[in-house]
Amino acid sequence: PDGREESVMKRTTLVANTSNMPVAAREASIYTGITIAEYFRDMGYNVSMMADSTSRWAEALREISGRLAEMPADSGYPAYLAARLASFYERAGKVKCLGGPERTGSVTIVGAVSPPGGDFSDPVTSATLSIVQVFWGLDKKLAQRKHFPAVNWLISYSKYSSALESFYDQFDSDFIDIRTKAREVLQREDDLNEIVQLVGKDALAESDKITLETAKLLREDYLAQNAFTPYDKFCPFYKS
Repeated sequence: PDGREESVMKRTTLVANTSNMPVAAREASIYTGITIAEYFRDMGYNVSMMADSTSRWAEALREISGRLAEMPADSGYPAYLAARLASFYERAGKVKCLGGPERTGSVTIVGAVSPPGGDFSDPVTSATLSIVQVFWGLDKKLAQRKHFPAVNWLISYSKYSSALESFYDQFDSDFIDIRTKAREVLQREDDLNEIVQLVGKDALAESDKITLETAKLLREDYLAQNAFTPYDKFCPFYKS
């Protein structure tokens, strides 16, 4: 809060529980992490908590449920899995702290989910998607093409778009329209790629060829970023 710059390690608290540790410790670690985050939040800090991964936590929950002889639900997970996930993610948010001095803190939860085989119908994945407001879908094919960050722009989404309209308007009133058009171009490129694989690029109309080139510019010059270069490491919003 006082504006001092500190290294990442000095500002990091790590709660580590490996897969060979007792199942109770693995199940409790995620609650330990969010409690520590809330402690710093109440001090007036803006905290980012990374939970990697909630899938391993859910597996520990399933193992404990099995030992307690509870009635299993889908894939052997307990019936209260969705409720436990919701109670965890709902602890995130911005708060005005009680007491003095007057201060405001926040907790942002970034939870990683590892669906087996990339199956989004997995109970942990489907329950998480029904709760969270922002989803970044990582794509193995993008990573193999050295496209980083490997976030699939077709399946990723944010439900905060309408709530942030006033914020976007401060920088550029056309931002939302431009973003929508960019997503449409990328979606159109995905549809055209299926045709290209069948009949080749030369069979496309000139307008479709322009669409493919425009999408290529968006992918390679805007969405792809190099964290080791100063320009890509941080880009002001107005430049974006």
